[in-house]
Amino acid sequence: MGTVTRAKDQIRADYKPSGAAQSEPLPKPRVRRQFWVLLAVSVVAGVAVQVISGNVNAGYGGRVPAIAAASLSSTSPVAMASTQPSTTSPASTSTLAASTSALPAAVTTVLTVHRGDTLGRLFNKAHLSGADMRAILALGGATSHLKTIHPGQQISVRHDDGGQILDVSMQLDDDHKLEVLRDGNVYHASVVNIPTEITVAYAHGVIENSLFDAATRAGLADPVIMQLIHLFSWDIDFSHEIRSGDTFTVLYQKIHRQDQPVMDGPILAAEFTTQDKTYRIARFTNPAGHSGYYTPDGRNIRKELLRAPVAYTRISSGFSLHRMNPVLHIVRPHYGVDYAAPMGTPIVSAGDGYIVFRGREEGFGRCIIIRHGGGYTTLYAHMSRFRSGLHIGSRVKQDQVIGYVGESGEATGPHLHYQIMLDGVPRNPRTVKLPGATPLLAKYRPEFDRDFNTLLAEMSNGGTIRVANAAANTNGTTKADTAH
Repeated sequence: MGTVTRAKDQIRADYKPSGAAQSEPLPKPRVRRQFWVLLAVSVVAGVAVQVISGNVNAGYGGRVPAIAAASLSSTSPVAMASTQPSTTSPASTSTLAASTSALPAAVTTVLTVHRGDTLGRLFNKAHLSGADMRAILALGGATSHLKTIHPGQQISVRHDDGGQILDVSMQLDDDHKLEVLRDGNVYHASVVNIPTEITVAYAHGVIENSLFDAATRAGLADPVIMQLIHLFSWDIDFSHEIRSGDTFTVLYQKIHRQDQPVMDGPILAAEFTTQDKTYRIARFTNPAGHSGYYTPDGRNIRKELLRAPVAYTRISSGFSLHRMNPVLHIVRPHYGVDYAAPMGTPIVSAGDGYIVFRGREEGFGRCIIIRHGGGYTTLYAHMSRFRSGLHIGSRVKQDQVIGYVGESGEATGPHLHYQIMLDGVPRNPRTVKLPGATPLLAKYRPEFDRDFNTLLAEMSNGGTIRVANAAANTNGTTKADTAH
């Protein structure tokens, strides 16, 4: 049978109706059987490859495993091209590129310095590269700080699994830290500023039992409370004039470094209402860098003299021209105010001036007299002792400690007898009009008025907070709970 005849017979056998299949015998289809066997094997093999490939990709979330990427990178360009499908999606390409360029994972180890530790000992314990450490120290300059480490310091080291050092950082003080960075096979070291964030915090309180209790519940720390008292002490007698229902509002700075609170800064503005009278003050720094606190009309809140130069518990005797002396039992003038206070309480100078008398004076016992400007003189009596280093002619500043409460001389208990004289005439320390410090210069008023109005608006609105950051300016809000 010829080739053409065999082909025709094959076609007839393949497409012949089933009812006529037995009418005519056919030769055994050896070629057809081989063709179908090969086709079936090819189909089964293709399906198996797709199933295996799909399972592998599904197991890695559709991503090429790192080990696969490493294997591909070691093959020849022709082999890599043959492994890529003809239509690769952008996502698959980027995933493969990221996998092939991935660096070994970095680990950060924090080393805490203890007594007797050296940098070499710390690095050895942490299995860090000694060669890298020596290369860093060889830089000198900023890295010299690593040679003089102290107990309590912490050194942060970022390294790979093999101990190779990638970077080092160590805080030097509140404002600076050492940074060592690796660039290829070279290290670079520098001392950099620690970013400082300053926020403005708001606090408001209503006094019920005491100012300290209300201020603490409003979120104020003791130093801020003491500053608040000091700033208003020229106008308010906090020992006797504070009443239940009095209120205060404060805007003050909070300082953070590396997201950790460090300290509270100065008060920026404050308002105090007592006995239906409201006092307002704000801090202003002039272009020369000098700061002070002023009232809305530009008056300096600081007075040249203090009404009470001691933290007293009560007034044991007031100013009087006809007073019965408790020791002599005779009526005679009492030209000062007696502030009762515990033995040893510090006594400060009421203002700037110089000492014109220091010693014992009859019934005054240990006594100091200070001459101030404008014809004012102040006297401090019944001290238990003088502060060392002071003598006649010594210059003193306002709030500088000059002695301590006692009961020397004619006294029935520990207290300070305090007098103010103007041109030699005694004046009542609690009522005399005190000389004010230099007011705000007129050329600064426009800037001060603008700042003051902004601060007052913030207090009225419950504290809209501004943030200053050395690295970048951002905005945030901090608000303390109201005390009731």
